[in-house]
Amino acid sequence: MRIAAFPKGDLEQMVIRRTKSIFEWIDEARTLGVDGLELHTGFFWSTAEDEVRRIGDAIAAAGFQMPMMCASPDFTHPNPDVRAREIDGQAEFMRITALLGGPGATCRVLSGQRYPEVPIEQGVRWAAEAIGGLLPLAAELGITLAIENHYKASTWTYPELAQSPDVFRALVDSIPDRVHFGVQYDPSNAITAGVDSAEFLRSVIDRVVTMQASDRFLEAGTTLDDLRQADGTIGYSPALKHGVIGRGLNDYDRIFTILVDAGYDGWISIEDGVNGIDELRASADFLREARDRWFDGSTAVRVRSHEAAKSAAGHTG
Repeated sequence: MRIAAFPKGDLEQMVIRRTKSIFEWIDEARTLGVDGLELHTGFFWSTAEDEVRRIGDAIAAAGFQMPMMCASPDFTHPNPDVRAREIDGQAEFMRITALLGGPGATCRVLSGQRYPEVPIEQGVRWAAEAIGGLLPLAAELGITLAIENHYKASTWTYPELAQSPDVFRALVDSIPDRVHFGVQYDPSNAITAGVDSAEFLRSVIDRVVTMQASDRFLEAGTTLDDLRQADGTIGYSPALKHGVIGRGLNDYDRIFTILVDAGYDGWISIEDGVNGIDELRASADFLREARDRWFDGSTAVRVRSHEAAKSAAGHTG
């Protein structure tokens, strides 16, 4: 298992206000003791090839890999021209993912927003068509598209179409490719969807290719049932706080048991730092200890189900 880091606490500075550069983040990350950096499309203030290569050089010089790209395409917009632009934008960052991460890197996809005027079934079809149309490019680049169980991108008006586990699984099952498409599992997003994070993992473990790790804490005097909305989801309630991994609501003993039993020994990216880099560092310490305990200290990148799919399809890499 290899550990990456993602600076969730810096997204406003790096993506929206652009007061902190990716190069500053790379320098800070040297103190974390992680193997790689998960990037966000918004970290690229320019996508000119020379600038992308400069970022890649800085990552390599700091001793990191770039295994995962966090992209947030909206494939369910009612306007077909907007959907087409979202597909083009995703393709651009797939190419950047391949340039910086090389073969085997993953680029996140989402379904899109849950627009009130778009029926769920139609949205699932549009998302599946968009992802399916991008899979030949993924194959050409040697990367994998990983759909995350997600709540809501920061620039979106509506929550994720596929936030519900049933809709998420329906979308995943509608895309049969297991070589260049899989699931990015986020345990805390399962909580925001109103379900048990370990049980959700059990339902998708056969398709998991990457994982984001974070944790959530309830404000004193609050229960999840207090936060539950009419549709059963929790969402990003202000009473549900970010914090150090392993100290919150996610049962990581159960999660790691499921991962190990399924032969998952891949990348786990820390999605933390909302309360400062010291908490991000503490989360990295937790995952290093977990690697020793659950993965026998392995720094391999092996995902049994994904490797079996590649073997069945005749892929050797």
